Amino acid sequence: MGHMNKTADKAEKTASHPAHTSLYRTYRPANFKEVIGQEHVVSVLEDAIKQGKVTHAYLFCGSRGTGKTTVARIFAKALGTTANDLYEIDAASNTSVDDIRELSEAVNTMPFESRYKVYILDEVHMLSKAAFNAFLKTLEEPPKHVIFILATTEMEKLPDTIVSRCETYVFKKPTAEMLKCVVVDVAKKEGATLEPAAAELVALLGDGSFRDTLSTLQKVLTLAGDANGAKGGEITLSETEKITGAPKASLVLNFTRGLLTKNAGEALQALNAAAAENLDMKVFAKLAMMRLRYALMKTISEQEAKVMASNLSAADIEVLNELTKQVSGNEIADALRAILGTFHSIGKSHIASLPLEILVAEVSGEGESK
Repeated sequence: MGHMNKTADKAEKTASHPAHTSLYRTYRPANFKEVIGQEHVVSVLEDAIKQGKVTHAYLFCGSRGTGKTTVARIFAKALGTTANDLYEIDAASNTSVDDIRELSEAVNTMPFESRYKVYILDEVHMLSKAAFNAFLKTLEEPPKHVIFILATTEMEKLPDTIVSRCETYVFKKPTAEMLKCVVVDVAKKEGATLEPAAAELVALLGDGSFRDTLSTLQKVLTLAGDANGAKGGEITLSETEKITGAPKASLVLNFTRGLLTKNAGEALQALNAAAAENLDMKVFAKLAMMRLRYALMKTISEQEAKVMASNLSAADIEVLNELTKQVSGNEIADALRAILGTFHSIGKSHIASLPLEILVAEVSGEGESK
Protein backbone atom coordinates (compact mmCIF):
# COMPACT_ATOMS: atom_id res chain seq x y z
CA MET A 1 0.00 0.00 0.00
CA GLY A 2 2.86 2.35 0.75
CA HIS A 3 4.56 1.70 -2.59
CA MET A 4 2.03 3.65 -4.65
CA ASN A 5 2.02 6.56 -2.22
CA LYS A 6 5.80 6.78 -2.28
CA THR A 7 6.06 6.78 -6.08
CA ALA A 8 2.90 8.71 -6.82
CA ASP A 9 2.90 11.67 -4.43
CA LYS A 10 6.33 11.73 -2.84
CA ALA A 11 7.46 10.52 -6.22
CA GLU A 12 10.20 8.70 -7.88
CA LYS A 13 11.23 11.83 -9.73
CA THR A 14 13.65 11.75 -12.61
CA ALA A 15 15.64 14.65 -11.17
CA SER A 16 16.37 12.73 -7.99
CA HIS A 17 17.92 9.74 -9.76
CA PRO A 18 21.59 9.30 -9.00
CA ALA A 19 24.13 9.43 -11.79
CA HIS A 20 24.16 6.27 -13.87
CA THR A 21 27.09 4.70 -15.57
CA SER A 22 25.33 2.25 -17.90
CA LEU A 23 25.65 3.01 -21.60
CA TYR A 24 21.89 2.74 -22.05
CA ARG A 25 21.26 5.51 -19.53
CA THR A 26 24.19 7.60 -20.69
CA TYR A 27 23.09 7.57 -24.33
CA ARG A 28 19.34 7.48 -23.80
CA PRO A 29 17.62 10.02 -26.14
CA ALA A 30 17.01 13.34 -24.42
CA ASN A 31 14.60 14.79 -27.00
CA PHE A 32 12.40 13.71 -29.91
CA LYS A 33 15.15 14.33 -32.49
CA GLU A 34 17.39 11.72 -30.86
CA VAL A 35 14.75 8.98 -30.90
CA ILE A 36 15.62 6.26 -33.42
CA GLY A 37 13.16 4.04 -35.27
CA GLN A 38 9.91 5.42 -33.81
CA GLU A 39 9.25 8.29 -36.21
CA HIS A 40 5.61 7.21 -36.60
CA VAL A 41 5.10 7.83 -32.86
CA VAL A 42 7.27 10.92 -32.46
CA SER A 43 5.74 12.85 -35.36
CA VAL A 44 2.18 12.44 -34.06
CA LEU A 45 3.11 13.39 -30.49
CA GLU A 46 4.97 16.48 -31.68
CA ASP A 47 1.99 17.54 -33.81
CA ALA A 48 -0.38 17.02 -30.87
CA ILE A 49 1.73 19.38 -28.73
CA LYS A 50 1.99 22.01 -31.48
CA GLN A 51 -1.75 21.94 -32.15
CA GLY A 52 -2.72 21.80 -28.48
CA LYS A 53 -4.55 18.52 -28.99
CA VAL A 54 -3.03 16.49 -26.17
CA THR A 55 -5.29 13.78 -24.82
CA HIS A 56 -5.52 12.59 -21.22
CA ALA A 57 -4.44 8.95 -21.67
CA TYR A 58 -1.86 7.27 -23.88
CA LEU A 59 -0.93 3.62 -24.26
CA PHE A 60 2.60 2.79 -25.45
CA CYS A 61 3.02 -0.87 -26.35
CA GLY A 62 5.94 -2.79 -27.80
CA SER A 63 8.68 -5.25 -26.92
CA ARG A 64 11.28 -4.53 -24.26
CA GLY A 65 13.95 -1.91 -24.84
CA THR A 66 12.20 -0.17 -27.74
CA GLY A 67 12.01 3.20 -25.99
CA LYS A 68 8.50 3.35 -24.55
CA THR A 69 9.45 4.85 -21.19
CA THR A 70 12.09 7.08 -22.77
CA VAL A 71 9.58 8.57 -25.22
CA ALA A 72 7.08 9.00 -22.39
CA ARG A 73 9.63 11.06 -20.45
CA ILE A 74 10.51 13.12 -23.52
CA PHE A 75 6.82 13.73 -24.20
CA ALA A 76 6.28 14.90 -20.61
CA LYS A 77 9.28 17.22 -20.88
CA ALA A 78 8.02 18.61 -24.21
CA LEU A 79 4.71 19.40 -22.48
CA GLY A 80 6.63 21.52 -19.98
CA THR A 81 6.26 19.06 -17.13
CA THR A 82 9.12 19.37 -14.66
CA ALA A 83 10.64 16.59 -12.60
CA ASN A 84 8.53 17.63 -9.63
CA ASP A 85 5.34 16.85 -11.56
CA LEU A 86 6.47 13.67 -13.30
CA TYR A 87 5.64 10.38 -11.58
CA GLU A 88 6.89 6.97 -12.67
CA ILE A 89 5.08 3.99 -11.21
CA ASP A 90 6.10 0.37 -11.60
CA ALA A 91 2.74 -1.33 -12.01
CA ALA A 92 4.37 -4.72 -11.42
CA SER A 93 5.07 -3.65 -7.82
CA ASN A 94 1.80 -1.78 -7.31
CA THR A 95 -0.84 -4.22 -8.48
CA SER A 96 -3.55 -3.99 -5.84
CA VAL A 97 -6.83 -2.11 -5.62
CA ASP A 98 -5.47 -0.13 -2.65
CA ASP A 99 -2.52 1.03 -4.77
CA ILE A 100 -4.84 2.27 -7.49
CA ARG A 101 -7.10 4.00 -4.98
CA GLU A 102 -4.10 5.87 -3.60
CA LEU A 103 -3.22 6.91 -7.14
CA SER A 104 -6.79 8.04 -7.81
CA GLU A 105 -6.66 10.27 -4.74
CA ALA A 106 -3.20 11.61 -5.55
CA VAL A 107 -4.13 12.81 -9.05
CA ASN A 108 -6.60 15.32 -7.61
CA THR A 109 -3.85 17.50 -6.12
CA MET A 110 -2.64 20.30 -8.41
CA PRO A 111 0.81 20.23 -10.07
CA PHE A 112 3.67 21.85 -8.16
CA GLU A 113 4.94 24.02 -11.01
CA SER A 114 3.73 22.65 -14.34
CA ARG A 115 0.59 22.73 -16.41
CA TYR A 116 0.30 18.95 -16.23
CA LYS A 117 1.04 16.18 -13.79
CA VAL A 118 2.20 13.23 -15.89
CA TYR A 119 1.93 9.68 -14.59
CA ILE A 120 3.91 6.97 -16.38
CA LEU A 121 2.68 3.49 -15.43
CA ASP A 122 5.21 0.94 -16.62
CA GLU A 123 4.33 -2.75 -17.19
CA VAL A 124 0.70 -1.80 -16.70
CA HIS A 125 -0.50 -5.28 -17.78
CA MET A 126 0.65 -6.51 -14.36
CA LEU A 127 -2.26 -4.80 -12.56
CA SER A 128 -4.84 -7.16 -11.10
CA LYS A 129 -8.31 -7.40 -12.60
CA ALA A 130 -9.75 -5.61 -9.58
CA ALA A 131 -7.12 -2.86 -9.88
CA PHE A 132 -8.00 -2.34 -13.54
CA ASN A 133 -11.65 -2.00 -12.63
CA ALA A 134 -10.80 0.53 -9.92
CA PHE A 135 -8.66 2.47 -12.39
CA LEU A 136 -11.34 2.77 -15.10
CA LYS A 137 -13.19 5.79 -13.78
CA THR A 138 -9.98 7.73 -13.07
CA LEU A 139 -8.64 6.90 -16.53
CA GLU A 140 -11.88 7.92 -18.23
CA GLU A 141 -12.41 11.17 -16.36
CA PRO A 142 -9.12 12.36 -14.87
CA PRO A 143 -8.63 15.96 -13.70
CA LYS A 144 -7.72 18.32 -16.57
CA HIS A 145 -4.22 18.72 -15.18
CA VAL A 146 -3.40 14.99 -15.40
CA ILE A 147 -2.03 12.91 -18.26
CA PHE A 148 -1.56 9.15 -18.01
CA ILE A 149 0.97 7.26 -20.12
CA LEU A 150 0.60 3.50 -19.80
CA ALA A 151 3.44 1.32 -21.06
CA THR A 152 3.30 -2.42 -21.67
CA THR A 153 5.13 -5.24 -23.40
CA GLU A 154 1.97 -7.37 -23.42
CA MET A 155 -0.96 -5.40 -24.76
CA GLU A 156 -3.06 -8.56 -25.19
CA LYS A 157 -3.29 -8.82 -21.38
CA LEU A 158 -4.98 -5.43 -21.04
CA PRO A 159 -8.78 -5.28 -20.71
CA ASP A 160 -10.52 -3.79 -23.75
CA THR A 161 -12.10 -1.23 -21.43
CA ILE A 162 -8.62 0.14 -20.63
CA VAL A 163 -7.36 0.11 -24.22
CA SER A 164 -10.47 1.87 -25.54
CA ARG A 165 -9.89 4.80 -23.18
CA CYS A 166 -6.35 5.43 -24.44
CA GLU A 167 -4.70 6.76 -27.57
CA THR A 168 -2.55 3.78 -28.56
CA TYR A 169 0.93 3.77 -30.12
CA VAL A 170 2.79 0.64 -31.13
CA PHE A 171 6.59 0.84 -30.84
CA LYS A 172 8.50 -1.04 -33.52
CA LYS A 173 11.53 -3.22 -32.91
CA PRO A 174 14.63 -1.50 -34.30
CA THR A 175 16.18 -3.22 -37.30
CA ALA A 176 19.54 -4.95 -37.04
CA GLU A 177 21.04 -2.16 -39.17
CA MET A 178 19.72 0.51 -36.77
CA LEU A 179 21.19 -1.35 -33.81
CA LYS A 180 24.51 -1.81 -35.57
CA CYS A 181 24.68 1.95 -36.23
CA VAL A 182 23.99 2.60 -32.54
CA VAL A 183 26.72 0.13 -31.54
CA VAL A 184 29.30 1.75 -33.84
CA ASP A 185 28.34 5.28 -32.77
CA VAL A 186 28.37 4.60 -29.01
CA ALA A 187 31.60 2.61 -29.21
CA LYS A 188 33.22 5.54 -31.04
CA LYS A 189 32.04 7.95 -28.34
CA GLU A 190 33.53 5.60 -25.76
CA GLY A 191 36.88 5.70 -27.57
CA ALA A 192 36.73 2.24 -29.14
CA THR A 193 36.07 0.67 -32.53
CA LEU A 194 34.67 -2.73 -33.38
CA GLU A 195 35.28 -4.84 -36.43
CA PRO A 196 32.13 -4.64 -38.61
CA ALA A 197 31.36 -8.31 -37.95
CA ALA A 198 31.77 -7.72 -34.20
CA ALA A 199 29.36 -4.76 -34.29
CA GLU A 200 26.90 -6.90 -36.25
CA LEU A 201 27.13 -9.65 -33.65
CA VAL A 202 26.47 -7.23 -30.77
CA ALA A 203 23.43 -5.90 -32.66
CA LEU A 204 22.15 -9.41 -33.29
CA LEU A 205 22.56 -10.36 -29.62
CA GLY A 206 20.51 -7.28 -28.69
CA ASP A 207 17.50 -9.04 -30.24
CA GLY A 208 15.62 -5.90 -31.24
CA SER A 209 16.21 -4.03 -27.98
CA PHE A 210 18.24 -0.84 -27.65
CA ARG A 211 18.72 -1.53 -23.96
CA ASP A 212 19.92 -5.11 -24.41
CA THR A 213 22.19 -4.11 -27.30
CA LEU A 214 23.92 -1.41 -25.27
CA SER A 215 24.18 -3.71 -22.25
CA THR A 216 25.97 -6.25 -24.44
CA LEU A 217 28.19 -3.52 -25.89
CA GLN A 218 29.09 -2.32 -22.40
CA LYS A 219 30.17 -5.82 -21.43
CA VAL A 220 32.29 -6.10 -24.58
CA LEU A 221 33.93 -2.69 -24.14
CA THR A 222 34.66 -3.31 -20.47
CA LEU A 223 36.09 -6.81 -20.76
CA ALA A 224 37.94 -6.18 -24.02
CA GLY A 225 39.50 -3.11 -22.44
CA ASP A 226 40.52 -5.10 -19.36
CA ALA A 227 42.02 -7.84 -21.52
CA ASN A 228 44.01 -5.32 -23.55
CA GLY A 229 45.21 -3.54 -20.46
CA ALA A 230 43.65 -0.28 -21.56
CA LYS A 231 40.33 1.02 -22.80
CA GLY A 232 39.91 1.54 -26.52
CA GLY A 233 41.44 0.06 -29.63
CA GLU A 234 39.80 -2.16 -32.21
CA ILE A 235 37.78 -5.03 -30.83
CA THR A 236 37.75 -8.13 -32.98
CA LEU A 237 34.99 -10.58 -33.75
CA SER A 238 36.80 -13.37 -31.90
CA GLU A 239 37.10 -11.20 -28.76
CA THR A 240 33.41 -10.36 -28.98
CA GLU A 241 32.46 -14.02 -29.38
CA LYS A 242 34.55 -14.97 -26.35
CA ILE A 243 33.17 -12.19 -24.14
CA THR A 244 29.51 -12.66 -25.08
CA GLY A 245 29.58 -16.46 -25.27
CA ALA A 246 28.23 -16.28 -28.82
CA PRO A 247 28.87 -19.17 -31.22
CA LYS A 248 32.25 -19.04 -32.93
CA ALA A 249 32.06 -17.90 -36.54
CA SER A 250 34.01 -20.98 -37.62
CA LEU A 251 31.34 -23.31 -36.21
CA VAL A 252 28.54 -21.37 -37.85
CA LEU A 253 30.41 -21.36 -41.16
CA ASN A 254 31.02 -25.12 -40.99
CA PHE A 255 27.34 -25.70 -40.25
CA THR A 256 26.32 -23.46 -43.15
CA ARG A 257 28.71 -25.20 -45.53
CA GLY A 258 27.53 -28.63 -44.43
CA LEU A 259 23.93 -27.59 -44.95
CA LEU A 260 24.51 -26.24 -48.45
CA THR A 261 26.66 -29.14 -49.61
CA LYS A 262 24.31 -31.66 -47.96
CA ASN A 263 27.21 -32.88 -45.86
CA ALA A 264 25.29 -33.94 -42.77
CA GLY A 265 28.45 -35.02 -40.96
CA GLU A 266 30.08 -31.58 -41.16
CA ALA A 267 26.88 -29.76 -40.19
CA LEU A 268 26.21 -32.07 -37.22
CA GLN A 269 29.80 -31.87 -36.01
CA ALA A 270 29.51 -28.09 -35.86
CA LEU A 271 26.17 -28.34 -34.06
CA ASN A 272 27.54 -30.84 -31.54
CA ALA A 273 30.51 -28.56 -30.80
CA ALA A 274 28.16 -25.62 -30.23
CA ALA A 275 25.86 -27.71 -28.04
CA ALA A 276 28.83 -28.96 -25.99
CA GLU A 277 29.62 -25.35 -25.15
CA ASN A 278 25.97 -24.76 -24.20
CA LEU A 279 25.64 -22.02 -26.80
CA ASP A 280 22.32 -20.36 -27.63
CA MET A 281 20.89 -22.29 -30.59
CA LYS A 282 18.66 -19.40 -31.65
CA VAL A 283 21.69 -17.16 -31.95
CA PHE A 284 23.46 -19.96 -33.81
CA ALA A 285 20.56 -20.20 -36.27
CA LYS A 286 20.43 -16.40 -36.76
CA LEU A 287 24.14 -16.30 -37.55
CA ALA A 288 23.71 -19.15 -40.03
CA MET A 289 20.85 -17.28 -41.69
CA MET A 290 23.05 -14.19 -42.03
CA ARG A 291 25.59 -16.20 -43.98
CA LEU A 292 22.99 -17.97 -46.09
CA ARG A 293 21.40 -14.63 -46.89
CA TYR A 294 24.73 -13.27 -48.10
CA ALA A 295 25.19 -16.37 -50.28
CA LEU A 296 21.69 -15.93 -51.70
CA MET A 297 22.34 -12.27 -52.52
CA LYS A 298 25.61 -13.29 -54.16
CA THR A 299 23.58 -15.30 -56.67
CA ILE A 300 21.00 -12.56 -57.19
CA SER A 301 22.62 -9.14 -56.79
CA GLU A 302 26.34 -8.50 -56.51
CA GLN A 303 25.62 -4.97 -55.27
CA GLU A 304 23.46 -6.19 -52.37
CA ALA A 305 26.03 -8.86 -51.55
CA LYS A 306 28.72 -6.19 -51.23
CA VAL A 307 26.58 -4.30 -48.72
CA MET A 308 26.09 -7.45 -46.61
CA ALA A 309 29.77 -8.36 -46.87
CA SER A 310 30.62 -5.55 -44.44
CA ASN A 311 28.96 -7.59 -41.69
CA LEU A 312 31.01 -10.74 -42.29
CA SER A 313 34.62 -11.74 -41.78
CA ALA A 314 37.05 -12.27 -44.64
CA ALA A 315 37.01 -16.03 -43.92
CA ASP A 316 33.21 -16.10 -44.16
CA ILE A 317 33.21 -14.26 -47.47
CA GLU A 318 35.90 -16.46 -49.00
CA VAL A 319 34.09 -19.70 -48.14
CA LEU A 320 30.63 -18.41 -49.05
CA ASN A 321 31.82 -17.07 -52.40
CA GLU A 322 33.25 -20.50 -53.20
CA LEU A 323 30.03 -22.20 -52.13
CA THR A 324 27.94 -20.07 -54.50
CA LYS A 325 29.94 -21.62 -57.35
CA GLN A 326 28.91 -25.09 -56.19
CA VAL A 327 25.24 -24.63 -55.29
CA SER A 328 22.38 -22.81 -56.98
CA GLY A 329 20.38 -19.88 -55.70
CA ASN A 330 17.36 -22.18 -55.37
CA GLU A 331 19.30 -24.57 -53.13
CA ILE A 332 20.42 -21.68 -50.93
CA ALA A 333 16.85 -20.40 -50.78
CA ASP A 334 15.65 -23.88 -49.78
CA ALA A 335 18.17 -24.00 -46.92
CA LEU A 336 17.10 -20.55 -45.73
CA ARG A 337 13.44 -21.51 -45.94
CA ALA A 338 14.14 -24.64 -43.92
CA ILE A 339 15.85 -22.69 -41.11
CA LEU A 340 13.06 -20.13 -41.05
CA GLY A 341 10.51 -22.92 -40.74
CA THR A 342 12.45 -24.47 -37.87
CA PHE A 343 13.39 -21.27 -36.03
CA HIS A 344 10.34 -21.00 -33.77
CA SER A 345 10.83 -24.57 -32.58
CA ILE A 346 14.33 -23.80 -31.32
CA GLY A 347 14.33 -23.29 -27.57
CA LYS A 348 11.13 -25.30 -27.06
CA SER A 349 12.84 -28.66 -27.32
CA HIS A 350 14.25 -30.44 -24.26
CA ILE A 351 17.38 -30.95 -26.38
CA ALA A 352 18.29 -27.48 -27.60
CA SER A 353 20.02 -28.60 -30.80
CA LEU A 354 17.38 -31.15 -31.83
CA PRO A 355 15.32 -28.93 -34.19
CA LEU A 356 18.49 -28.03 -36.11
CA GLU A 357 19.60 -31.66 -36.17
CA ILE A 358 16.26 -32.64 -37.74
CA LEU A 359 16.72 -29.78 -40.19
CA VAL A 360 20.13 -31.13 -41.23
CA ALA A 361 18.63 -34.61 -41.80
CA GLU A 362 15.82 -33.20 -43.92
CA VAL A 363 17.98 -30.86 -46.01
CA SER A 364 20.72 -33.43 -46.59
CA GLY A 365 18.22 -36.15 -47.48
CA GLU A 366 19.37 -38.38 -44.63
CA GLY A 367 15.89 -38.35 -43.16
CA GLU A 368 14.27 -39.80 -46.28
CA SER A 369 13.18 -43.39 -46.29
CA LYS A 370 15.40 -45.69 -48.30
